[in-house]
Amino acid sequence: LARPGVDTAAGEEFLRAAVAVLLEDAVRRGTDVTQKVCEWKEPAELRELLDLELREQGEPGGRLLRRCRDLVRYSVKTGHPRFFNQLFSGLDHHALAGRLLTEALNTSQATYEIAPVFVLMEEVVLAKLRELVGWSGGDGIFAPGTLSPALSPALSPAWCLATPGDCPCAPAGGSMSNMYAMNVARFHRFPHSRQSGNWALPRLVLFASHESHYSVLKGAAFLGIGTDNVRLVGTDDRGKMIPEELEKEIERVKAEGAQPFFVCATCGTTVLGAFDPLGAIADVCQRHGLWLHVDAAWGGSALLSGKHRHLLAGIERRDLGTRRVPHKRPLPHRADSVAWNPHKMLTVGLQCSAFLLRDGSGLLQRCHAAGATYLFQTDKFYDVAYDTGDKTPQCGRRVDCLKLWLLWKAAGTQGLARRVERAFACTRYLAEQVKRRDGFQLVLEPEFINLCFWFVPPSLRGREGSPDYWLKLGKVAPAIKERMMKKGSMMVGYQPHGARVNFFRQIVTSPAVTKADLDFFLDEIERLGRDL
Repeated sequence: LARPGVDTAAGEEFLRAAVAVLLEDAVRRGTDVTQKVCEWKEPAELRELLDLELREQGEPGGRLLRRCRDLVRYSVKTGHPRFFNQLFSGLDHHALAGRLLTEALNTSQATYEIAPVFVLMEEVVLAKLRELVGWSGGDGIFAPGTLSPALSPALSPAWCLATPGDCPCAPAGGSMSNMYAMNVARFHRFPHSRQSGNWALPRLVLFASHESHYSVLKGAAFLGIGTDNVRLVGTDDRGKMIPEELEKEIERVKAEGAQPFFVCATCGTTVLGAFDPLGAIADVCQRHGLWLHVDAAWGGSALLSGKHRHLLAGIERRDLGTRRVPHKRPLPHRADSVAWNPHKMLTVGLQCSAFLLRDGSGLLQRCHAAGATYLFQTDKFYDVAYDTGDKTPQCGRRVDCLKLWLLWKAAGTQGLARRVERAFACTRYLAEQVKRRDGFQLVLEPEFINLCFWFVPPSLRGREGSPDYWLKLGKVAPAIKERMMKKGSMMVGYQPHGARVNFFRQIVTSPAVTKADLDFFLDEIERLGRDL
């Protein structure tokens, strides 16, 4: 005990070398358009290549560095300009610096005494996000989620092999924000639910559209509300909730003797990128006294753009212009809470998910606080209002505000708006190219930056009336996806949707993507699928 139990000099030497690997292999090569997006290996082969086993004795630094290089080599490069697979992509150097600083400082954002800088920083960032929503006050918190991009074996095979069973269904931050919203809404309506639980409540029912995120169902199960008490409301042909159908469902639930309490509207559905009509939905919620939560995890960043924030019209309370109008009242508040994931469209990096609350009375604290006296002592020498950790069910809480703050400082609000508008421009360009090219067919005209389309190979063109046409077309996207991943040229997602057979869903969020990358994307789809 007379000397440290670690070799600091050796540790710093390894860290310098590891950072060099990070910069060269993960950052430079990982974002180089001439390099592969992925180097695909089947699980058994990848296990052998990585040697993931943990042993009794440690390994020398040189071997560890080789392992670091291998981990990067066989991981998917989500910062690559031709990675279009997820709702997040790209690499921002300022945000990455914030992420590295977060890891190095290794603190918990629970109390001011242990995270003074970040408590103040989070307060400023959340206030700015609420301002963009249209609220002058309120509350909020950054929600937890997966700490790595291990959402599927295809996306992150090395992580999935190391932690099988954990990664595919770990809830992301937007999912947790939706669960927070349900919990706060239930507490707001029934404050005694904290102590008495669901046994003391009427049967609660919540509403979301058929296109809503699966976290709504997971949240209902997790909170004991039950998936049977989630009513999925019908949507139109573009995937938007139909307000009239919502009202019918509410009346139906009331007639059953159950208690409606919560509506989740979606701004930016996962597949089609649809935005629910918030104004009309808010009117329904106001008539029935229901909490309106807006899941804008995907589409929230459109609020940064003056050109595109109209997609979320109705999320905020707006006075009737700047001039006072006689005998006119301000419009009522609309959304009660909002989920917004800057890690998606703004290239902040996983995880950065904000739960925003219009209420500023301390509702979030009252709903979740446990008042642990070893953390939240009331006789501290500073203002304990800055101890924000009891606003969440968590104890230790990762700092998720720094990377967004540093990016925002570097780019400014105008710079972030330009990123959003560039993403829209990429989608518009691609949509026009799809319309002009033989064999490409839009599923629907994009409203957001979700570009959904089929590629029809030459063998199927002109055979739309054949009885097996759609069955065969549904096999095209999976076959092309397999070929592109084994080649390593790019990545894009596909899925069926209702009665529609498999189609591609292309997403551009990275500001590094150029017109040449978009042209390559369509050319590559055609090259890989022309013989199918």
